[in-house]
Amino acid sequence: MSYKNNIRNTTRAKGLENAIIVSILLFLFNLVFPEHDSLLLSLINEVLVFLVLFFVFSYVQPFLSTKIDSPLTLVLNAGILAALIFAIISISNSLFGSFTEEGARLNIFNSLFSIILIFVFIATLIYIFASFRELFFLRQKKDPRIYFNTMQVFFAFTFFSNLLFKIDKNFDYPYEAFYVVSIVLISLNSLRVSWIAFLVKKQKLYLLIISTILSLLFAFNFGLLLSETNTIRQIIVSFSPGLYTIFSLTMIYGVIYFGVIFFTTLFHLPTAEAFDRKAEEASSLMDLTKLITQVFDFKELADSITSTTNKVCNSHSSWLVTKKENEYQLNSVNNISYVEADNLTKILLDTEEVELQRVQTIYFDSVSVELKNEMKEFKSIAIAPLKVHGNINGFLITARYKDVNFDEDEKKSLQAFADYAAVALENAKLIAESIEKERLEKELDVARDIQKKILPDHVPYAKEFQVAALFVPAFEVGGDYYDFFQLDDNKIGFIVADVSGKGISASFIMAEVKGIFESLSKLISNPRELLIKVNDILKNSLDKKSFVTVIYGILNKETGILNFARAGHTPVLLCSGNELERIQPPGIGIGLDYSIGFANTLKEMQIVLKNDDIVAFYSDGIPEAKNAQNEDFGYERFENIILQNKDKSLDEITSVLMHDLTLFSKDHSQHDDITLVLIKWTKKN
Repeated sequence: MSYKNNIRNTTRAKGLENAIIVSILLFLFNLVFPEHDSLLLSLINEVLVFLVLFFVFSYVQPFLSTKIDSPLTLVLNAGILAALIFAIISISNSLFGSFTEEGARLNIFNSLFSIILIFVFIATLIYIFASFRELFFLRQKKDPRIYFNTMQVFFAFTFFSNLLFKIDKNFDYPYEAFYVVSIVLISLNSLRVSWIAFLVKKQKLYLLIISTILSLLFAFNFGLLLSETNTIRQIIVSFSPGLYTIFSLTMIYGVIYFGVIFFTTLFHLPTAEAFDRKAEEASSLMDLTKLITQVFDFKELADSITSTTNKVCNSHSSWLVTKKENEYQLNSVNNISYVEADNLTKILLDTEEVELQRVQTIYFDSVSVELKNEMKEFKSIAIAPLKVHGNINGFLITARYKDVNFDEDEKKSLQAFADYAAVALENAKLIAESIEKERLEKELDVARDIQKKILPDHVPYAKEFQVAALFVPAFEVGGDYYDFFQLDDNKIGFIVADVSGKGISASFIMAEVKGIFESLSKLISNPRELLIKVNDILKNSLDKKSFVTVIYGILNKETGILNFARAGHTPVLLCSGNELERIQPPGIGIGLDYSIGFANTLKEMQIVLKNDDIVAFYSDGIPEAKNAQNEDFGYERFENIILQNKDKSLDEITSVLMHDLTLFSKDHSQHDDITLVLIKWTKKN
């Protein structure tokens, strides 16, 4: 685009430069030779005049091409210049009469003034002719350049054929022939006025008036110039007969062209309203297309759709209904109350008279009494489904007070608009969901940071035992929890818990569990009693669907005695020597029973650890991990990994477990949190 603009600017600058140079030459030539008696002087003068016309046109035409989108501006400007010419011609005899008297041309002052007046007429003439050219090419589907260029060639022939009178005054046949052909070409080219069809009704009415005025104005100008006694005619003819010829042809062009415009516009008026409606539809669709990418608020978009629907369908009221969870809800109304629109919608969507798959029209005279009572003053209603991927997500409804049926074009337009609206609404909905998802992700980031702070950042270290821990949440945050508590110099407490459910709610319960265990572990030294107390505290926090499975134990660093209680959690695995044992003392999950039954089912166990014994505490995310065939990883695989790698460090055992677990479930998403705590007794008893 910038390249084309540069070419256009260069052409204009070159045209202006050449026009100035040739104009100066013409000016000086006429000052030196005010009378063109010989053929040679006339030829030089005509050539200079023609070059001035050509170069001024080369300068003006690129400028007018930028106004091509406003044809009425070109018409009005041409009319103003034609009015200026009319004013000058009308008063020329009284103001410039002395210029045509015998010997007046030889007066240097009169000669100078005449030349300046001629240049004013040249500029005016070129602007009008260039305007005709731009209007000629406006809105043409095919390139009609050859027709206009042919007319220009005959204009040039007619211009120079005046010189034949210098040879023989009776030699007028070529001039008259070229003149007549030029008028014929003007008439043919004046028929190319397709741009009128693209004007709105108001513009066509305005053009009808102005074309009448301009056609008469150009006719008056031509008529005044025909008078041999007119001063302006005498000045122009004496200066350049060719210029007078071009001037008269341009006035004829104006008469014919604006006459054609008048009748063409008159014939277009009956269809102007329909064209305006189509233009309004296209404009509304373009506006809606912009809304799809610019408006993210669902309510604002819905209001824009209903208000625009009235314009598109030439209706009085519109309202929008969308589908949510198999129910229809009213989102926006325009020129109708919510109550009235809601009542109408319920009846319309429930009645068998309405087919919901395509645009349906309802007319007052052909509906049930119940619907007539709700329609009240409405004479016709059109309903368009909002379809996205073949599914109906709602309806766009519009109504008219006037007794005019919706025709097929209006139905098609309404459906097209409804399709665009459906896409726009779906887009706004998806954007809203995306924003909500982004908000939740930020909340999850906060929850994830909180969970990292809840879980211990390191495991306890002592020469009597080793500890390794692993936690892999199934989602951004999980409900599994492990922790260690230094009870005194010789005892360390530990917990592995699994909160039912996943996600943020489970992590919040986990945080509360942590706080309770941190507090009670320093007050209650018996694992069983501690779990009973925790169950009693959480009865006000856990709902009926939530529970917590827990293993809580205390390890004596001096004796290797491990006391623990299990509340519904997975079995403890004890690897001693070449054997591995599942230890599963009774107990139900915290939150499942708040009566004495919880305490009665809960038993505490004691294990005396020997050198190199390994104890594994874990959540069900390990044995219940699934593969593509929906098979469980199982206890057997888990136990074999511990047994086969018992001589390795706990970190190595953890790595082997995660490697095998990842390969096993690589084609299946992780559905539960994975938690593992390994304790290896290293003190020789």
